[in-house]
Amino acid sequence: MSQKEAQRYAVVQRLVASEMSQAQAALVLGISVRQVKRLCRRVREQGPAGLVSRKRGVPSNRRIAPLEREQFVALVRQHYADFGPELAREYLARDHGFVYSTETLRGWIIEAGLWKARLRRAKRVHSPRERRACVGELVQIDGSHHDWFEGRADKCCLIAFIDDATGQVLGAKFSPQETTEAYFAVLHEVVQRHGAPLALYSDRHGIFTKSDPEDPKPTQFERALLQLHIEPICAHTPQAKGRVERLFQTLQDRLCKALRLQGIAGIEQANEWLGTYLQQHNRRFAVAPREAADLHQPWRGTSQALREICALHHQRQLSAQGACRFEGKVPQSSPLSRTRQQRARWSTSCSMLTANSA
Repeated sequence: MSQKEAQRYAVVQRLVASEMSQAQAALVLGISVRQVKRLCRRVREQGPAGLVSRKRGVPSNRRIAPLEREQFVALVRQHYADFGPELAREYLARDHGFVYSTETLRGWIIEAGLWKARLRRAKRVHSPRERRACVGELVQIDGSHHDWFEGRADKCCLIAFIDDATGQVLGAKFSPQETTEAYFAVLHEVVQRHGAPLALYSDRHGIFTKSDPEDPKPTQFERALLQLHIEPICAHTPQAKGRVERLFQTLQDRLCKALRLQGIAGIEQANEWLGTYLQQHNRRFAVAPREAADLHQPWRGTSQALREICALHHQRQLSAQGACRFEGKVPQSSPLSRTRQQRARWSTSCSMLTANSA
């Protein structure tokens, strides 16, 4: 007997001994008088065993068929052995018609030895920072060095831009290294597609800020942000830009497995497919902003002007013959560029075009 059944038996005994009425027993047990009569009849016919639930030891009518269960466990073992229960459920639901809950699947794969329940350690608590209210008000950027292809190709860096208000990944790109050119490529894509945000939030990498605060010359990336009227903000701790840090934790789990299932083993192929994955990611994780306004500043200039802004700029002094040395080459200005100002403009344009072609 369970504790509840034992309490019922004690009340029924008092009722049989005429120590209380049927109405009083119904009130104590929280059931109807008709049910009290049924309990009394069972005790008279079967004794205390009459109060034991008849469902005990009987399989549930909602029990999933063992054959169907084994079928899904076999799919997890074959394709998703190192996936977490939630991620495995998403793929099973999308590709194999799985209609049950994550907890159901968790119990199955734990019993099959494919997943081990993890004890969560107490984490250091940081003061939460409220999301910005509008899209385009603040965009967090960073790069993550990781073995994204799980040994099928060399380690590389994923550059990502995420909107603070919604958690939407605005742009991302794989690159062999974390370089200014890699950030320029994503910046160009984001500004062209969404417009220029009001501010970019980054760490204090040398790409974004000079180590010497007294150096008046901006970095290449700072110069591009000034031209696009974007405010650069540099965080002092990783926790300050936790939105993009948590994004990489998610991507290092989910994106690596998605690349494996797609059979992708190279940066170029991954970049071509990455847009498709980000659409699915944003549908899954992005949230609605508190306010409907979009603060992105649409790009009004030409595509060529945006490419020139998102490129490395170098200064060189022209010789009397109208030539200069740049990356081992000696480009020469046109004879029509007579004045110093004309030659200077030609030199700047030549440098930017050289950087773009490289």
